[in-house]
Amino acid sequence: MNRIKQIQHWIQADGDRMEALRVARELNLPDWCIAAGFVRNLIWDHVHNFTTPTPLNDLDVIYDLDVIYFDPDNTIKQRDQEFENHLTSRLPTFNWSVKNQARMHVRNGDAPYSCTADAMSYWVEEETAIGVSLSRFDEIIVIHPFDIECLFQLTITPNKKRYKPEEFTKRVRTKQWLTIWENLRINME
Repeated sequence: MNRIKQIQHWIQADGDRMEALRVARELNLPDWCIAAGFVRNLIWDHVHNFTTPTPLNDLDVIYDLDVIYFDPDNTIKQRDQEFENHLTSRLPTFNWSVKNQARMHVRNGDAPYSCTADAMSYWVEEETAIGVSLSRFDEIIVIHPFDIECLFQLTITPNKKRYKPEEFTKRVRTKQWLTIWENLRINME
């Protein structure tokens, strides 16, 4: 089975993730996905043969969910908060974060991004830059600006496009990836 189909299969088999995708789809956001640990952790869990999903950050919620989208026509920050409020009212056991990537280049000091995948291509580590969305026909769409093979090879690779050694080291340490997933290794190549 190819890697994309494997990810789609794992997500389809996860009731919580499918429910989150269905609720996020209700927002009708352009070029959207649920990204980062939502997909990355699922892959690492499966490759490590974990039988239950690894909790993400908060113990009182099932998952921290990063919904990202790209809408250059409406970059008002308050709009993201309204989306978060809607998602929380629909699924309060999830910790929702919504960010329009069309404005995030300003915060990050980058040239304007062209789409969601382009924005993800600036994230600190390559393995985090993966997301999934759900079509109106329940097809899972995988969005990834980097080769996803590294996720299956259990590496954590700093993004050469935006290499910030201190930030990379801090994220690896505070997120405790090397402790949670014992077979991970840092790839500095």
